[in-house]
Amino acid sequence: MELRTLRYFVAVAEELHFGRAATRLHMSQPPLSRAIKQLEADVGAPLFTRSPTGVTLTPAGTVLLDEARALLDHADRARVRVSAAVGAGTITVGILGGVSNPGVSRLAAAYRRTHPGIDIRIRDTDLTDPTCGLRTGLVDVALTRAPFDETALTVRELRTDPVGVVLRADDPLARRDRLRLAELSDRRWFQFPQDTDPIWQSYWNGGTPREGPVVHAVQECLHAVLWNGTVGLAPLGHDLPAELAVVPLIDMAPSRVVVVCNEGDTNPLIRSFVDIATAAYHHGVPATGAAAAREPSEHGGPRSRLP
Repeated sequence: MELRTLRYFVAVAEELHFGRAATRLHMSQPPLSRAIKQLEADVGAPLFTRSPTGVTLTPAGTVLLDEARALLDHADRARVRVSAAVGAGTITVGILGGVSNPGVSRLAAAYRRTHPGIDIRIRDTDLTDPTCGLRTGLVDVALTRAPFDETALTVRELRTDPVGVVLRADDPLARRDRLRLAELSDRRWFQFPQDTDPIWQSYWNGGTPREGPVVHAVQECLHAVLWNGTVGLAPLGHDLPAELAVVPLIDMAPSRVVVVCNEGDTNPLIRSFVDIATAAYHHGVPATGAAAAREPSEHGGPRSRLP
């Protein structure tokens, strides 16, 4: 099994839809479908149950998803360590759950303009690690959402987003203009895996221990709502399928979009990234690359959002 094919498989498994997975991978759907069929032939078992509306994982697919994620994480970690040994002019940026907004676009344009010779690598991560692999060395800096354990990290807030509850469109509560957390106390909520940062888990559970299905990615959260009527939370302003609705929560603390790096990191490329990110999200004009590298912000790193 090639790593590239495993990345294809993970994308389909997380999106549960070949078309969305192809868009995420920046490729057309036919070669993606062929790659998955070849992977199924290699493992000797179907990995997905296909339907006109999407796909679901078979038992074999569920097992392979866990193994594929572990293999890909190990491969990424090896690449980071080799790059560090070579001393290449690269930085790896972790982005939580495919963050896509004008701030990211401005940041990308500004960083390319100020650091044209730097190889910028992007690691799109799921919802189980709000630091996007920063603690394990998989990334140098992260664009993510708080709150999470900030021990030994430098976190700078970029933006705050109000949060709403995601419900099926036919749910009686979906017709409300606003809701309180207490009105959802008898509902099942999506959960993250057991080893997930407890501060992060508590926030997305409204501050109260809950029961419900375990999810890893944004699409899994949405499908948990669609198929099981599970309660999900999300920052307001995101496009949702027509079958889902989002209602503002009036007693939920806003979600903070942040940029994060390791505390005490002296790499001028990372410090420059943090400064340019702050300027981009606040519609400011970032300093030039040379100036930013020489004069990093005294306040440090990043903060995040559910992308």
